[in-house]
Amino acid sequence: MSKTTSDDLFQLIHSLTKSEKRHFKIYASRVSSEEGKKFIHLFDLIHAQKRYDEAALKKDSKLNPRQIPNLKVHLYKQILLSVKMINTSDCVEVEIRNLIDSAQLLYNKCLYKQCIAMLDKAKKLAVLTDRDVLHLDILELERTVLNQTVSANNEDRVKAVVAETRALSKSIRNINIFANLSLRLNSFYVKMGFIRGESDLKKVKKIFIRYMPEYDEAKLSFYEKVYLYCCYTQYYYFIQDFQNVRVYALRWVGLFEADQQKIRNNLESYIRSLNYLLMAQNKLMLYDEFSATLKKLVALKRDKSINLTENINLVMFRTIYVHEINRHFMLGEFTSGTRIVTRLEHELNALIPKLDKHYLLIFYYKIACLYFGAGEYKRAIFWLNKIINFQEDDVRVDISSFARILSLISHYELKNYDLLEYQIKSTYRFLAKNGNLGLYQKIILGFIRKLSGGMNEKGIRTEFIKLKNSLVKLQEDPFNRKAFVYFDIISWLESKIESRPVQEIIKEKVKNKLLSKNLVEL
Repeated sequence: MSKTTSDDLFQLIHSLTKSEKRHFKIYASRVSSEEGKKFIHLFDLIHAQKRYDEAALKKDSKLNPRQIPNLKVHLYKQILLSVKMINTSDCVEVEIRNLIDSAQLLYNKCLYKQCIAMLDKAKKLAVLTDRDVLHLDILELERTVLNQTVSANNEDRVKAVVAETRALSKSIRNINIFANLSLRLNSFYVKMGFIRGESDLKKVKKIFIRYMPEYDEAKLSFYEKVYLYCCYTQYYYFIQDFQNVRVYALRWVGLFEADQQKIRNNLESYIRSLNYLLMAQNKLMLYDEFSATLKKLVALKRDKSINLTENINLVMFRTIYVHEINRHFMLGEFTSGTRIVTRLEHELNALIPKLDKHYLLIFYYKIACLYFGAGEYKRAIFWLNKIINFQEDDVRVDISSFARILSLISHYELKNYDLLEYQIKSTYRFLAKNGNLGLYQKIILGFIRKLSGGMNEKGIRTEFIKLKNSLVKLQEDPFNRKAFVYFDIISWLESKIESRPVQEIIKEKVKNKLLSKNLVEL
């Protein structure tokens, strides 16, 4: 058994809940007594390890070293079978597949009437939960059964199956097209971040126009609309049209909230819709709306009637905490925001192996920005270094680029002038290599280099004012404007010019923005 597969077994065992572990031991003991004992013994040995250790297993007197590879393969399969048995009622897909499998077994035994009854049961559940692909599998087996049976209502049933198959095939085709487009957009975004210029905008528009089919929205099924709204939401978010992100995210959320059962049947998609809505409300500074949406998300986490799988718990964790941090950004409350990091850090470290790299970098960057806003520059550098030292350069190049710039500014604040010259050169190389050396970046790097060369207090203040004026003009450019989304450098410059904490400046701005929005609404 390869190291990767062994690690997979280790991770699977350590992911089990108490009830799943207990069920596995009962299940394993039902296998032949000798083999069951070996399974349980190997299970206990691996469960006791903090890191997978093959050598320790081979030293165990109850195990034959030659048998260990095969034993691990079989153990992995037995654990999955056990987990499947205990979680069947909690996972609708598994429940439907089990019904289809049972129908196939009945068909193989020529028990056609019982097979049809089982398929009807599976179909009812598939329709109720909008599982179109499984519904199509059911129809495939139903067609096979109908070819073997002759009855008075066969013709009516055949017509119904043909009509259902046609409608489902069309729906699934659209779902696949929308889902594939969503995947393409997400892949592009994870690599690049927001569009960097006219070239990026053209690429994204080309992808969107090329793969978006013609459709009649009124005739689309529930899931077709889910994926359609998802595509539009992602597209507008990518090009930073947050007003339209909000429009389509609200439609997406509305699909689920029109029928609460849809939320339970498609919980992960509902959470994604809330996530995009929160991002739009955050960027548009709609604080009251943002707070109401965040409460919906937290209420889901606390709802005891909803079964939360480990995957859903992970999605909940990253979504709630990212937006809890965003809430502090919106209010300019950086110091109080850093307090949630102490609550978050232990849980984050435990979840690092499960978090995808994209979300990991987002967490690191947002936490670093919290500490920077609170004036804790050493702590900001600690989290920024996690991004700078990240091994995979092709993931969120935009965050890696801005982490380096924020790190330079943090070192400047700490008066680490001896480090700046080397770091400026290193940052230049990284930005140039990844195509992120735009006008904004050139201005900032040139400015920091000038400051690190030594200058009196009056000269420094003059340079801060010059830079602020340059950047305020640059902020009007649609393609350079996106750089200010990552870090509020204007507020930092104002804090240096006015000799006030950056947190105080941002709080004041936020208060004025929220006040003006409330006046407009009135």
